[in-house]
Amino acid sequence: MQDLNDLALFAAVVRNKGFTAAANALGVPKSKVSKRVASLEEQLGVRLLERSTRKLRVTEIGQSFYEHCATVLESVEAAEAVIAAAKDEPAGMVRLAMPPGFAPMLADAIPSFLKKYPLIRLSITVTNRPIDLIEERIDVALRVREGYDSDQSVIVRKFGGTRSYLAASPSFVEKRGPITLETLPRMPTVALHEQSSRVIWTLVNAEGDFHDIAHTPVLACADFAILERAAIEGIGIGLLPDTLVERGFRTGVLVPILPEWSSPESTVHAAFPSRHGMLPAVRALIEFLAENLPRSMSRCAEVIPRPAMIPDWTI
Repeated sequence: MQDLNDLALFAAVVRNKGFTAAANALGVPKSKVSKRVASLEEQLGVRLLERSTRKLRVTEIGQSFYEHCATVLESVEAAEAVIAAAKDEPAGMVRLAMPPGFAPMLADAIPSFLKKYPLIRLSITVTNRPIDLIEERIDVALRVREGYDSDQSVIVRKFGGTRSYLAASPSFVEKRGPITLETLPRMPTVALHEQSSRVIWTLVNAEGDFHDIAHTPVLACADFAILERAAIEGIGIGLLPDTLVERGFRTGVLVPILPEWSSPESTVHAAFPSRHGMLPAVRALIEFLAENLPRSMSRCAEVIPRPAMIPDWTI
């Protein structure tokens, strides 16, 4: 019988599309992953992966073997879950995915969660790309969207609404003078975008009026932390989530730009595959998020002048 650890290492290489990514995801040396997968191929007498200096390709038999490995590993996790459920104490691995904007809100709260449930292991994927809950074996995905998934197999739990606001450093405003909707496109900006080409910000006010701002950012980045720091340092104006600008407004390192305008409101929610057979550890995380996320968002409302709610038909 094959070592389950070797099967798990091989499955991680396929799932993460490489040895380095798999090693990083598992927190083990790359050399160990490579050595164990090579040993597995030797024991089986087949080539599971085709390696080159530039990329990795799964062989046909390797793909078939991976699918069976995934089934075996899921069965092992299910067996562990039976024991955890019998003990009636949340335990085991929980996989959470979230956009970068959530990191500041949960950075202080996550340690409290792990202290409360010492038998739970938490793996967090921070990414802006769409997550396939089933394919990537994610238990809970935090999302910020104007609508919900149309997939009936995905369950959604709403936590509240969020907006993004224009913000810049006090020195930037002092240097640039009055900023209006008309002058904003000519101002230096920083934007959540992977290309430094033309970007369009859609803004809305309390009356439900919409205005598009077309601009070319001096900094385009998919990481809010970098954009926040750039705005604080006076590089440009950013359209940043309320969860980020809240602390900047509190401390005075950021000031609102055109505070009567914001992005349209989006819904903050958690998505998970199914309530049927949900592990106690997953349920504990969802309840924890339901308690802590609205609390964090309420702190934003104390500082940020939110436009009035826009009727549904205007969004």
